[in-house]
Amino acid sequence: MTRHTRSHREVARTFEALPPTKGSRAPFAESWWGREWLRALEESSLDSGRLQRGRTYARGGAVGQVTVAQGSAAASVQGSRRTPYRSTVRVEQLTDRQWDQLLDMIAERAANIAALLDGEMPAGLADDAVAAGVPLLPGPRDLDPECSCPDWGYPCKHAAALCYQVARLLDRDPFVLLLLRGRGERELMDELSRRNTARAAAEAAEAAAYAATTGTAPVAPPAPAGDPAGPAFASHAELPPLPAPPRLPERPGRGPALVDSALPEPGVDPAALELLAADAATRAHHLLAGALGERHADTAPPVPLSEWQDAVRLAVAHPTTEVLTRISSNCGRTPGELTLATHAWRHGGAASLDVLENAWTPPTPRLERDRKALRADWPDDKPPRLRAWRNRWTVEGRDAQLRLGQDGLWYPYTKSRGTWWPAGPPDADPAVVLTALLEPRRPALGAQTPATPEADRPPRTGAPVW
Repeated sequence: MTRHTRSHREVARTFEALPPTKGSRAPFAESWWGREWLRALEESSLDSGRLQRGRTYARGGAVGQVTVAQGSAAASVQGSRRTPYRSTVRVEQLTDRQWDQLLDMIAERAANIAALLDGEMPAGLADDAVAAGVPLLPGPRDLDPECSCPDWGYPCKHAAALCYQVARLLDRDPFVLLLLRGRGERELMDELSRRNTARAAAEAAEAAAYAATTGTAPVAPPAPAGDPAGPAFASHAELPPLPAPPRLPERPGRGPALVDSALPEPGVDPAALELLAADAATRAHHLLAGALGERHADTAPPVPLSEWQDAVRLAVAHPTTEVLTRISSNCGRTPGELTLATHAWRHGGAASLDVLENAWTPPTPRLERDRKALRADWPDDKPPRLRAWRNRWTVEGRDAQLRLGQDGLWYPYTKSRGTWWPAGPPDADPAVVLTALLEPRRPALGAQTPATPEADRPPRTGAPVW
């Protein structure tokens, strides 16, 4: 076998931190190979409670960038202290002999290569590998988790969170599994191409030798068995591809400078007009980026905003002191109120702003369902004691609160100097939000103390959630 030098190998790949998931019931892996990874993790664990907490960490976005290398995956995982822990899961690499066997199996069928390039792991390939004694998928006790935390659990909740996040990566790209076993995508595809070329050359040489021996014209080797060309072509008939879309500009454009221009219309504020022109360009750039995106068909049309909502949006898009002062003055709000509103907007737009400013009474079945889900997802079924008032659950003894929005999401809040501040992105699962809220990933807001837009009810006046 021709070996590649180390410099040609893909030593590692780094994946950006995945966003928090929506809800606690969605599976971490939908592909069969991703589920096999989780089965290996869960069957080797000595503590189901740590696995449950690891799932909550992973769903809540506690796992940072994941670096997948030959034989290991590593990431920083935010735990109870300010500094994240370093978690690693190791997987035994295949030997050169095992790789030879596996590559032969892949190269034997063009469908195997096509499936891998389409983001699929052929089940037949995995079965053939098992029969040949090549452990492509990890089994129980094949995963070796490590963590810098003081917990000696196997695995601890931080390493478990990393393993659950790796399952999400495996769902997206089966080459992640192959890299964990020791070979990167580029090296594998180069080796498969070399083997296919060598196979074709050997078949051509054999045909030429037979022709020279028998004195007959060389005959091309028979095509591999498969579907007839006519029905296959008819079943996959497609329209010609569309031309390439226009290239998205790197940044929005800006209109002409008007501050020093002579405007024909009296009463027009040049600075305000400049700002509105720049904002229109920014919004157009955002809409164009969405139109050129892969999920454009799934994008909902923009919702009309009220005057106040649009003012907050404008303040978020152009966060300068001059803009904040002018907008708050024109809207009849204090700069502190506008600052608080912009913090809410950054975590969910108009829906998040509504959660900040308006209390409402959710349907009782919805609250009961979320109470049960919170108990079920919390270790030992004992979440912190909460006091409820309308759509707000306040943690007793902590400056922490969950607010249910009319969009069905729970929003985290923390109190600083008597004011409740939006503290992070929302989630449909209250356990995910509460876990992230009680183990903050950054210091609480503290510099400014604007007046809260409405009187907040102290926790002691609410009814207990449990």
